[in-house]
Amino acid sequence: MSTASIPIIRPDDRHQPTHPGDLLSSRRRLVYVLVLGALTALGPFTVDLYLPAFPVLQDEFGISAAAVQITLTGTMIGFGFGQLIVGPWSDRVGRRLPLILSTSLHIAASVAAALAPDITWLVVFRLLQGFGAAAGGVVAMAMVRDLFGGKPLVKMLSRLALVNGLAPVLAPVIGSQLLTVMDWRGVFWVLAFYGLFVVLAVTMAIKETLPASNRHASGHSTVWQRYGSLFRDRVYLGATIVGGMTFTGLFGYLSTSSFLFQEVYAFTPQQYGLLFGVNSVGIIIGVQTSSRLMRGPVPPQWILACTTVVHLAMAVTIMTLDTAGAGFWGTAIPLFVYITACGFSFPAVQVLALANHGAEAGTAASLLGALNFGLAGIISPFIGMLGVGSAVPMAFVQVLAALVAITALWALVRPRTVPPLAD
Repeated sequence: MSTASIPIIRPDDRHQPTHPGDLLSSRRRLVYVLVLGALTALGPFTVDLYLPAFPVLQDEFGISAAAVQITLTGTMIGFGFGQLIVGPWSDRVGRRLPLILSTSLHIAASVAAALAPDITWLVVFRLLQGFGAAAGGVVAMAMVRDLFGGKPLVKMLSRLALVNGLAPVLAPVIGSQLLTVMDWRGVFWVLAFYGLFVVLAVTMAIKETLPASNRHASGHSTVWQRYGSLFRDRVYLGATIVGGMTFTGLFGYLSTSSFLFQEVYAFTPQQYGLLFGVNSVGIIIGVQTSSRLMRGPVPPQWILACTTVVHLAMAVTIMTLDTAGAGFWGTAIPLFVYITACGFSFPAVQVLALANHGAEAGTAASLLGALNFGLAGIISPFIGMLGVGSAVPMAFVQVLAALVAITALWALVRPRTVPPLAD
């Protein structure tokens, strides 16, 4: 594999490098982690930064809670669909061009959303925002797969998974604080500046990780052939379904939590943000522990075997305690455990999905991201239709998602048949 685009080499490295990333100095590797982490966070921040403003939007436009949630659905569908286009495109032309052009669309859509005159136009611009943000997550994962493989891939993906898991949880915390100094339109101006920062960072700090000589290395010359190779891999399919169901449960919580905690439990926007801050600790614990376990004796498929059961158990617990009148704590405690299990799942899903698809990393990452956010975007609003007067509708969707994930894991991934990761 050509390494012309990776300029910094450790002169004292006496080992034959296995992957291009082995040639990166520690300082250069840190730069890649920081910039790719910012890329990964762009999508979740675009989706979730304005969640605390949902009640304000409902009052200003005079619409129902379900109508407000359509703006979230539009963003997530745009994000999922955009990844299906950007991923294969990046396999064909390289990583940087799709990334810069897509993020530029995100900037323009963010400005337009800040100026939206009504809910219809806001939905349209949110859809375009999601489409433009799609490149961040998918190209970041593809770049990591271009550079690393085996257990070094686990280490790098775990860092991106930490950002990818924390961003949806921290975004409402930051959004709630922004609402103390600006209205909901100001949040979209913040997203526009964040997109601009990402474009500048990529332009100045990130070099092309997929040289022209390595494009189509797998022999899959068309998009359909590359997708075909993924659909024939049952482990990949099973991992993406588990990932999609994990995000469905998480985003089911995110899409209703603003109403649940601010209207049912009478939280202020700042208290609501603090709750997300506490839950972010669970994400950190889960991602870091999971990545360490995978670099050691525990394969990723067995981590998912545990987390899917925990998701089912905690969702059932929330339903039971809420029905019994246990109140806030009856929801908050099992929900924290549920979110911690999401943290355990994120890096395990990414490693299982990408480990055997280095030649079509962009396409593999795009389908993974599209299923994660697309399924979550389609399913989550049904909670609003069921009502947000209690935690039961949210937990009911989480139960269904966990059951689908368990079925996919054991019917498709088949944990006992997955070979160990290479060193």
